[in-house]
Order: sequence, then structure tokens, then C-alpha cells
Amino acid sequence: MRIWGYWTTLGWSIVAFLVGQFVGFGVLFLLRGGDWDSILQTPFDGVLVTIFIALSNPVTIGVLAIAVWLARSDLSDYFALKWPAAHDLAFGIGALLVLIAAGDALLYLTGRDLVTAFQLQSYTTAAAAGWLPAMFAAAIVIAPAGEEAMFRGFLFRGWVRSPRSVWPAIVVISILWAMLHIQYDWTGVLQIFIVGLFLGWMRWRSGSLVLTFLLHALFNLEGTLETLVLLHFAK
Repeated sequence: MRIWGYWTTLGWSIVAFLVGQFVGFGVLFLLRGGDWDSILQTPFDGVLVTIFIALSNPVTIGVLAIAVWLARSDLSDYFALKWPAAHDLAFGIGALLVLIAAGDALLYLTGRDLVTAFQLQSYTTAAAAGWLPAMFAAAIVIAPAGEEAMFRGFLFRGWVRSPRSVWPAIVVISILWAMLHIQYDWTGVLQIFIVGLFLGWMRWRSGSLVLTFLLHALFNLEGTLETLVLLHFAK
């Protein structure tokens, strides 16, 4: 299998990201009648967030798929699109749940909110507009698919070339992934970084991007459920 080099892998990833952002923001700009200020004033609007995720991520995946096609490599092999072994799946789910519980306990003990302002505002505005099912699909399925394709898929394949390069690559990829989540404060970004290290390790351990997608989706599902509980059951 032909694999793009380190810098070409980074270049393709940047292009894929920027094209996805351009399409997502471009459509939002058109929907708001060219009023860019209205978008900036409501960055956590659930409808806008949902539309952006639903458009930008498939475009990003498409650009990365073109890169693999130009490398004359098999898409499934390049992205490690194989079902994980049962023991890796079970271990990954169990370890993620422990990681989530530890993170929530630390936030609670330090007096920080378990649910961020971004989660609360995007949920309430989506609910008001009748967009909750679409937002759930975007947050739990579409966003993990796009992010895993880029970070634990394309970047991982291009940068992990030997046993010695595994952890340096995982760390750098996790930093880049965490930097993407500018909607959170530093504690949220730190949590994303730690989860990124875990996902990178699971990608290396299992050789399966399907596994990291499932774990990522489970992580986002747990965050969604916490938002539901806070808004509808916690008094």
C-alpha cells in the first residue's frame, strides 16, 4: 500500500479541513442571507451547529478519500475500516466508561460544570426549532465519523510508520484534535486531549478505525445524555 509522506499527509489533512469548513460556513452564510454578524452572535445555535457538522464532515471525508485514491491505495486498508476483535471492543468500551467516570468525578470535585455552555445552548436552541433528532445524529454519528477519518484514520496512517513513531504521532494527533474543539474552555480541551490519547492507543492496539469511531460516538452519546439529564431531570 502506498502511503503519503509526513508532510503530504499533513497538507492533505489541512486541505480537507479547510474545504469542509469553507462549505459548511458558506452554506450558513447563504442561509443567513449574507449576514455574517448573525452567525458570529449565535455560534452555539443548535440548528447552525447541526447544519455545519452535517455538511463539513462529509466534505472533509470526501477530500481525504480523493487523496487515498490518488495514492492508488485501497480505501478500506488505508483507513483501517475493519470490524474490531470482540476483546478489543469490550476492553475499549469498559476503559472509556472508566475514563468518563474519572473525568466527571474530577470536574465535580473541583466545582466545575459537567455540561458545558456549548452543550446546553446547542441543545435548547435545537429543541426549540424541532431539530433535536438531526442534532443528535450530527453529534453522535456524523462528527465522530469525520473526525476519526481525519485524525485516527488519515493522519494516523501517514504518521505511524514504525513502533518508535506510534506515541509521538498519537500525542501530536491528539493535540491537533483537541485544538479543533475551540467551543470548550481549557478543562474541556484537556479532556478531549486525554480521550484523544486513549483513542489513538486503541487505534494502534486494535488496528481498527471502526473501533475508534464507535468509542468516539459513545463518548459523544454520554455527553448528550448528561445534557438531557441536567435539563430535564436535575432540579
